[in-house]
Amino acid sequence: MHDRQFDGQTLVFGNQGALYKTAMTWFDHTTGSIWSQPIGRALVGELRGAALRQIPSTLDTWAGFHARHPDALVLSNGLSGPRLVLATPRENWVIGLALGAAAAAVDFSHARAAGLVHLTVGDEPVLVWVDAATGTVRAYLRRVANRALDFEPAGEGSLRDRETGSIWSPDNGLALSGPLTGQALSPVPWTSSFDWAWRDFYPQSTFIEG
Repeated sequence: MHDRQFDGQTLVFGNQGALYKTAMTWFDHTTGSIWSQPIGRALVGELRGAALRQIPSTLDTWAGFHARHPDALVLSNGLSGPRLVLATPRENWVIGLALGAAAAAVDFSHARAAGLVHLTVGDEPVLVWVDAATGTVRAYLRRVANRALDFEPAGEGSLRDRETGSIWSPDNGLALSGPLTGQALSPVPWTSSFDWAWRDFYPQSTFIEG
């Protein structure tokens, strides 16, 4: 997911139709520049070399999202109402993270089995959390007040950091009780990808496969 605000204007994109490294490309209606969808970078045209800012997102179930946000709007094609398609991640699907010049990919099956994966991307300590029952994914910087935290399951879907014993919600990264109550983990942008596709764009990436 990318922020389409660029250089003081809001860009509108369309599907360009061609592929770059077997992945979708866009064109922007303002300049006609061609952009790579996975990395949000302009490949050809007036804005060649420009990059959109990647923003944090989550993979969630409709039931879970709707329970937390009952008044949320749903994007529909206007023809027959919203149609929700359930997709099961494949064995070669990864959770890809690119922070600055560093990149890492966590095997989804491994993350789902483990529940929690601690890793470092460049200089940034990161936590990837996956709900085993639903496949919901969250990724956070696990640094609070200049201290890297290590987490463990604490029962009833919550997490506990080993450094202070504070209890955290993996849904929103907030500390619910303990010395760090009210503190928040910063969400990290990530991308769902096939492992081979991630290697195409980030050949120097670290892979965590269990």
